[in-house]
Amino acid sequence: MPMYHEGNRDLQDHFGSRPLADRLVERLWRCRFKDEDKALIESAGFFFLATADRDGRPDCSFKGGPPGFVKVLSPDLLVFPDYDGNGMFKSLGNIKLNPQIGMLFVTMGEKPQRLRVNGRAILCFEDPMLEELVGAQLIVRVTPENIFPNCPRYIPNLDANTPSEYLPRADVAPKEPGWKTFDAFKDVVPRRR
Repeated sequence: MPMYHEGNRDLQDHFGSRPLADRLVERLWRCRFKDEDKALIESAGFFFLATADRDGRPDCSFKGGPPGFVKVLSPDLLVFPDYDGNGMFKSLGNIKLNPQIGMLFVTMGEKPQRLRVNGRAILCFEDPMLEELVGAQLIVRVTPENIFPNCPRYIPNLDANTPSEYLPRADVAPKEPGWKTFDAFKDVVPRRR
């Protein structure tokens, strides 16, 4: 599955970031979970779930549970439980009609991280994991198609109750993230506008 479509490419060209976007895919994109992905995902107490109905109308929801409630069972399979909620079934109803989902995992401590997982989901009402994941009313099984980390520079440190040092501020030169100087990327980072 291609990572970028015409809309992405038009904006990349407008802002001069196409070479950087291509390098990020070359160096960071994958379709199978690595050990470090598994560690981050399984330590998470929450994630954000993006879905859309068959007409493309989006929905985004917060999914929370005890660390380990999302499990990477193999390099090509992630599972998470659905717990009792408000009964609207916005996300799961969308998955029933359109299996394409996006998941965003974020850690907001001393060393922030972000990981995106986009893929195809199915709802499983009779799943062996139901007994293992206390409180689950069904299991969502996800086959990843695009896995990639994101720059965490705007994530606040919630442990210290401080905003990200990279947030734009009036009369202060923007701080650049260290990754922009890495040999793998510095030759394709566009000039800031």
